[in-house]
Amino acid sequence: MPTVVIVSGLSGSGKSVALKTFEDLDYYCVDNLPVELLPSFVRSLMRDNALPQKIAVGIDVRNRHSDLSKLAQWRAAVTELGLQATLLFFDASDEALLRRYSDTRRKHPLAHFGLSLPESISRERQITAPLRGEADVIVDTTALNVHQLRRRIIAEFALNSGASLSLLFESFAYKRGVPADADFVFDARVLPNPHWNPQLRPLSGRDLEVRGFLDTQPEVNEYVGQVSQFLDTWLPRLRGETRSYVTIAFGCTGGKHRSVYLAERLARHARDQGWEEVATFHRELD
Repeated sequence: MPTVVIVSGLSGSGKSVALKTFEDLDYYCVDNLPVELLPSFVRSLMRDNALPQKIAVGIDVRNRHSDLSKLAQWRAAVTELGLQATLLFFDASDEALLRRYSDTRRKHPLAHFGLSLPESISRERQITAPLRGEADVIVDTTALNVHQLRRRIIAEFALNSGASLSLLFESFAYKRGVPADADFVFDARVLPNPHWNPQLRPLSGRDLEVRGFLDTQPEVNEYVGQVSQFLDTWLPRLRGETRSYVTIAFGCTGGKHRSVYLAERLARHARDQGWEEVATFHRELD
């Protein structure tokens, strides 16, 4: 069943980061859609059998003429069209929102009414209260940074389709610490480092030039072969546990070249082995 994720919440709570993450997850994304146009938007995508399987739509107070309290009826209309509609609401404390607006020096969408920033936040809470009450998922981003928020969305929406076990391949930099929730951690600092090549230094492990360099290194292929064999042996044995996904993390010095390359390459290998739900997350790049 095609899925529509309605992304809403308070201004400054992380909606823009969420939509960018959904876009990276191959969702068809549209931001700031008037709520009453939601069914018409979906119908327009259904023409010529071109409806995407995954859609994310941003709906919030920026559209001054929309009645957000009627979202439930427009959401029901989308469901009647044969789509699964999920409402994702982002929240944060007043203190966090005030700090973020102070840091970015951006205007609140309700500032045009002559309200102060605290008044705008309070008024927005009132306006979006019906949406929060209808939400299927509420994410409080008060204590989350951008990387943690992206990872949360990947875990919730890229690795949650009912498969018995999903895999998340993550890259990171040791200088910023090992991911606290990694199940398996592999150290890539023993491998040749593209950083010392001036032409490769500005690139990342996603780029063809870096991949080509690492593909030709015997140590890299030996490393990948041994890690692949380990994962092929032990990951299937985790299927019977209650966990929904497993994180396999690769670390290097800067988290830009070797670890990214390995996470992408082992993710491809996992897909080739028949794993249905596989995602990647690059902490230092994303």
